[in-house]
Amino acid sequence: MDKNAINPSSAIAERVISVDFLRGFTMFILIIENTRIISQIRSVKESSILQFIATQFSHQRWEGIHFWDLIQPAFMFIVGVAIPFAVANRLKKGDSNNKILLHALKRAFLLLLFGWGLYCIGPGKIVFRFQNVLAQLSVTYMVAFLIMKKSFKFQLIFSIVLLLLIDLAYRYFPVEGFNNPWVDGNNLGAWFNLKLEGGESGGGWASLNFVSTTAHTVWGVLCGKLLMSDKSPIKKIQILIIAGVTALIIGYSLDLLNVTPFIKKIATSSFVFASGGWVILALCFSYWLMDVKKYLPKFSKMFIIVGMNCIFIYLFDSLGGAGILHKIFTPFTNLLFSWSGELTVGIIQGIAVYASLWYICYWLYKNRLFIKI
Repeated sequence: MDKNAINPSSAIAERVISVDFLRGFTMFILIIENTRIISQIRSVKESSILQFIATQFSHQRWEGIHFWDLIQPAFMFIVGVAIPFAVANRLKKGDSNNKILLHALKRAFLLLLFGWGLYCIGPGKIVFRFQNVLAQLSVTYMVAFLIMKKSFKFQLIFSIVLLLLIDLAYRYFPVEGFNNPWVDGNNLGAWFNLKLEGGESGGGWASLNFVSTTAHTVWGVLCGKLLMSDKSPIKKIQILIIAGVTALIIGYSLDLLNVTPFIKKIATSSFVFASGGWVILALCFSYWLMDVKKYLPKFSKMFIIVGMNCIFIYLFDSLGGAGILHKIFTPFTNLLFSWSGELTVGIIQGIAVYASLWYICYWLYKNRLFIKI
C-alpha cells in the first residue's frame, strides 16, 4: 500500500479545531471590506494609529506586504489543509476514489464558475477576469488534490519548481512592452490579462497568479497531512515552526537582497514564500493553543461558525449582501445616532452590517445548514 495515501482508519477522529478556527478567522477578516468600517477609520486623518490600522487593511499599491495582503494566501492555504481531512471523511463513508475525484472536479468547476461570474455582475455582460480568490482556488485546489497522494518530497519540489518557472518566465518574457518583470502593467501578468481578458484590467492584478499561488494550497495539503499523521503534537509543532521560519527567511531574503521583490498583485516567488511562512506559523500557533493546550478563547467559536459556511458568506457578501444590509440599517442609524456625527454613524452602521453577516452564519450553523460545493 502507498505509504503516502490517506488511510481513513488512521485519520484523527476528532476535528482539528485550529483548522476550523483559522478558516473562519480568515473569512471573517475577508468580509470586513464591504462593511465600510475600514473606510470610516481611514477618514480620520489626524490619528496616526487609525491611519496605520487602515493601511494594514489595504493592499500595497505595488511592492511590499501589508496584513491585508496575507488574507487571500491564508484562505488558499487553509483550503489545502482541509483537503486531506475531507478525503478521509469521504473514504470513511465508503466513497470510491472515482467518486471523490468527480466531486473534486465538480467543486473546482463551481469555484471557477462563481469566481468568474462575480466579475460579470457589475458590467451586466460577460467579461473574462479570473483574479479573485474563488477563481484562483479552482485551479490551485484541483492541482493540490491531484498530487495529494504523492510523496512529501514530490509535492514540495513541485511547488518550488512552479515558483522558479514563473519567476523565470516573468524575467525573460520576450514580448516588447511586457518584458519589465516587476513593473506594473509592463510584465507577463499584464500580457496574459490582455490575451485572456481583452485588456489589462484589474489594477495590476494578474490572472496568471494561479501558477504561483498553487504553492499555498499544496503547502496547505502537506500541513493537513502532517496534522493527520501519527506524529506527536510536539513533533508536528516543531515541523510547522521549521517550515514557517524557513519560508519566511527565503521570502524576505529574496526581497531584501533585491533578487525578487514582494509584489502580491503578480504573486512573486518572494511574496508567496513570505506569506506562506506567516500562515504556516499562524496555523502552528492555533494548533498549539487550541488542539494541544485545549484552550479555546470564548471568541473562537464566533470564527469557527463563520468557517462552517465560508464560501456561502463570501458569495453573499460579494453579490451585494453587505450593500443591502447597509441600505436597511442606514435610516435607523441616521435616526438614532445622527447627533454623534457622521463618522460615528458610519462606524456603527458598519458594525451592524458586520454583526448581521456573522448572524447569518450563526443562523445557518444553529439550524445545521452547511452550504458547500
